[in-house]
Amino acid sequence: MKQQTASPEKEQQASITSENQMEHQPVVDDPSHKPGEKLKDKIALITGGGSGIGKAVAILFAKEGAKVVVNYNSGEEDAKDTEAIIKKYGGEVVLMQGDISKEEVCTELVEKTVQRYGRLDILVNNAGTQHHTESIEDIKTEDLIRTFQVNVFAMIWITRSAVPHMPKGGSIINTTSVTAYQGHGQLLDYSATKGAIVAFTRSLSASLAGKEIRVNGVAPGPIWTPLAMSSFDKESNKHHGEDTPLQRAGEPVEVAPSYLFLASKDASYMTGQVLHPNGGSIING
Repeated sequence: MKQQTASPEKEQQASITSENQMEHQPVVDDPSHKPGEKLKDKIALITGGGSGIGKAVAILFAKEGAKVVVNYNSGEEDAKDTEAIIKKYGGEVVLMQGDISKEEVCTELVEKTVQRYGRLDILVNNAGTQHHTESIEDIKTEDLIRTFQVNVFAMIWITRSAVPHMPKGGSIINTTSVTAYQGHGQLLDYSATKGAIVAFTRSLSASLAGKEIRVNGVAPGPIWTPLAMSSFDKESNKHHGEDTPLQRAGEPVEVAPSYLFLASKDASYMTGQVLHPNGGSIING
């Protein structure tokens, strides 16, 4: 995986918190998609569902019949846009703002979802954060702690709260990354969390097999999202994804079908697996 590099412009680029601030507007919806009711009447909770990949997943799930609860932290404008698109298609969506680096917020997300709908069929642990550093010496302890809190601790806290409310046939989908398999010299702690997510996914799948709850993951490659763009300078971002075999970055809408497949009955014989929408990079994982 080609390394993006920092420049003096990074400070300005790191201010990106919304899709509207991106020069390249991510594609999060496919108007030509013909729903097949694959998730009819399912209840889905998606963290980090306000923008990027989570936004595209929320929209696709709703179009396929799911009632969607979208958690987001910052980026209210993007979250409101997610809500508007889903409602445009006649879907049902509930926005829940909250910083999942806090255990009580994670518990509350699940409790409010269950209070409203009585159960939880699909959990998508998608929210994440990352901090660019030139070397391991530059990693700040506070950034390291927050990266693990958001990317790993929250995933475990939310899943722990959710499992008692999930029926047989339930699905948990965790977002890892191509960096878990290839590494990334400037995203050391982020890559470490994504490796932990792969291990957690495989372990949890074994733990929950007896309950007939499937646990899988998705490991996207370079995708057009505010998180990706906020970590590097403008010049690097212009070449985002060009080092993949397809020679371009992916759109969130191209990743969302992987989540739909894993959430639906189509993946009834899959657990402990990771899908790799990454532009063609072979990672043997």
